[in-house]
Amino acid sequence: MAQKEIPQEVVARVQELREQINYHNYRYYVLDDPVISDAEFDRLLQELIGLEERYPRLLTPDSPSQRVGAAPLEKFETVRHRLPMISLDDAFSEGEVREFEERLQRFLRSPEPLQYVLEPKMDGCAIELVYEQGRFRVGSTRGDGVRGENVTQNLKTIHTIPLQILTREEPAPELLEVRGEVYMDLSEFQKLNEQRLSQGEPAFANPRNAAAGSLRQLDPGITAARPLKIFCYGVGEVRGRSFASHWEVLQTLKTWGFRVSELIEQGEGIDAAIAYHCRLEQQRHGLPFEIDGIVIKVDSLSLQERLGAKARSPRWALAYKFAATQETTRVLDIVVNVGRTGAVTPMAVMQPVALGGVTVSRATLHNEDEVARKDVRVGDWVLVQRAGDVIPEVVKVISEHRTGQEKPFQMPKLCPACGTPLVRPPGEKVTRCPNPDCFGAQTRAIMHFASKGAMDIDGLGEKIIRQLVSAGLVREVSDLYRLTEGDLVPLERFAEKSAQNIINAIERSKRVPLHRLINALGIRYVGEATARILARHFQSLDRLIKASRDELLEVEGVGEQVAASIREYFDLPRHLELLRQLKEAGVEELPPEAPATGPLAGKTFVFTGGLAHISREEAKAQVTARGGKVSSSVSAKTDYVVMGADPGSKYAKAEELGVPLLDESAFEELIGRRS
Repeated sequence: MAQKEIPQEVVARVQELREQINYHNYRYYVLDDPVISDAEFDRLLQELIGLEERYPRLLTPDSPSQRVGAAPLEKFETVRHRLPMISLDDAFSEGEVREFEERLQRFLRSPEPLQYVLEPKMDGCAIELVYEQGRFRVGSTRGDGVRGENVTQNLKTIHTIPLQILTREEPAPELLEVRGEVYMDLSEFQKLNEQRLSQGEPAFANPRNAAAGSLRQLDPGITAARPLKIFCYGVGEVRGRSFASHWEVLQTLKTWGFRVSELIEQGEGIDAAIAYHCRLEQQRHGLPFEIDGIVIKVDSLSLQERLGAKARSPRWALAYKFAATQETTRVLDIVVNVGRTGAVTPMAVMQPVALGGVTVSRATLHNEDEVARKDVRVGDWVLVQRAGDVIPEVVKVISEHRTGQEKPFQMPKLCPACGTPLVRPPGEKVTRCPNPDCFGAQTRAIMHFASKGAMDIDGLGEKIIRQLVSAGLVREVSDLYRLTEGDLVPLERFAEKSAQNIINAIERSKRVPLHRLINALGIRYVGEATARILARHFQSLDRLIKASRDELLEVEGVGEQVAASIREYFDLPRHLELLRQLKEAGVEELPPEAPATGPLAGKTFVFTGGLAHISREEAKAQVTARGGKVSSSVSAKTDYVVMGADPGSKYAKAEELGVPLLDESAFEELIGRRS
C-alpha cells in the first residue's frame, strides 16, 4: 500500500517551526534574551511534535523535538578527529609568558608585538561538534586528542548546543567542526552534590569532574537531567568558509548560534595578555563558573599556520594558569575550635599545601554532621579547596588511598577550652559550649570586640588578648577599659612604650559610632551591615534594647532568626550588666550616620557566595554607607544580587525573578572602589 503523500504546506510548516524553535532556543539559552514567552515557545514545540507524530517520515535526528529520547547505549563508539585536538603548553609566571612572545618573535623573525585573542580558560570537558550542511551530526570528547568517544546523543540534550546552524546572517558551511568546553555552573554543581550525598552517592570533586561524568553517561536521560552548558572557543576543519583571524572565527560562531564567552578580548603585545590575566584572576571568584587561567592565542590564522605545532601542542597558543584553588593533602588531626558565641567547630589539621597562592595547613569541617556526611577521618587523603578569602574547606575524601589505619572523628563531650559539657540544641547543626565564662569563647568574643569593624582597638591582636585572658586581667570586654600601663608591662613582649600605645588605643575607642558598638557586642546573626540597619532605625542603643520582637521585625532586613537572637541577647541580665559597665567605663555611642544620598539611595542589595577582594560584612557596610539597603532574601523588590563564588539558591531566585546580577568586579565599580 502506497504511503500517503505529505501535503507541501505541512512540510513547509514543519521546516518553519524548526527554524523558529532553533532561533528561540538560541535567544533563550545562548543570548539569555528571549523574545517570546515560555508558553508561546511551548506551543511551537508541541505543534512540531504533533506534526511529526502525525507524519513520522518528517521526523529527523536533528529536529529540536529530539534533544532527549534516545535509548541507553551499551558502550561508546570511538570517533577519530579530522584534525587532532592537541593540548596547550602551560605557563605559571609572568616570565614564562614573556618568553612565549620572545620565542614567537624569534621564530617569525619579527620584533613587532603580536596581536592576540585572550580567552578565559574554562575548567570543563573539551568536546568537538561536527556539522554537515548546517546540521549537527556527531559530537565527541577530546579523548587522547586523536580519538574521542561518540557522545552525540548526550550533547543533544544540552540546550546551548544548536542542532542546526542559524543562517539568518550568513549561510552554513558544507562542513564545520566546532571545539568547545562543556561545563557546569557552580551553583548547579553544589545542588547536584547535595542531592548525591543525600542519596548516599559520592560527591563529585569539582565541576569539571561533574561535567565529564555527566557527559559520559550511557543513558542520555541522565545527562539531560544534569545542568550542562557550553562555551565554544574554536574550530577544526571547515569547508565552504574561510577566515583571516581567530577573532573572526569567534564572531562568526556567534552569528551561527554558538555560545561564545563574553569575556574574550583582543590585545596587542604580551603586556595586554598579562593585564588580562590579572583582571580575570581578580574576577574569577565572582564568576558563576570555574576558570583556571587564560588562553593566549595568536590572532592571525596565517601566522598560526606559519608557527605550526610541536609534538603535542601548538606554538601559537599558551595557557597562563592561575594559582591552584584545589589540592590533595593528608589529614594529620581533627581538632575543635571554640568561637565567640560558644560554637564548637571541627577543623582539619593537614600537611601544609600551596592553595590559591598561600600555604594552608588547616581547613574547616563546618560541623559534626558535615564530618560524618563526608566521612573524614584522621589519616585520610583529602581534596581541599580555597576560594578567594574563604577559609579552606575539605571537599571530599579520596577513599582509594585508605589503608585501614584511619581514625574516625568523634565530637568531644567536654569543651576543650573550659571542660564544660557540650550541648547541641534541638534542630541545630552546631554543638556549643554553654559556659558564658569559657576561656575559648571569651577570647574570641574579645577579639571580635576589638576588631576593625567593631571598636577598632589598634594593636590588640589575638596573641595579646590570649595573654590578657590567661593572666586573668580580662574576663569580659568591659575589663579592657580597666587596664593600666602597669598591668601590661610585666607581660611577655611588652615594654612601657608598647603598653602605653595599647592603653591609648583603648581610650580612643570609647567614642564609637552606634553601629560599630552594636556589632562589637557579638550578638548572633548581627554583623556589621545588620548593625548599621539597626542603628539607623532605632537611633540609640537604649531604644534597641527595649525593642520588642514585633518592632524588630518591622525593620527591613531583619527576619525571625535575627529578631529572636537580639531579644535573647538583651533579655539576659549579664548582658545588661555588661552594657552598664561599658557605660560606666566611659564608652559613649556617637549618633548614627545620616543616610547617604547618591546612586545607591533607595536600592536594595542581596549578597550570595564568597567575595574574593572584600569581606561580606564590608561589602554590606559599603552599601548601607551609601544609602542602600541590604536584605537577606531575594524578592521582586530587590534591585541587585551581588554574586560571589559558589552562589546559592539566591542566585537561582534572582534569575527566576529577573533581578539584575552583579559580579564582584561590577559591584566594586558601582561603589566606586574600581575605576
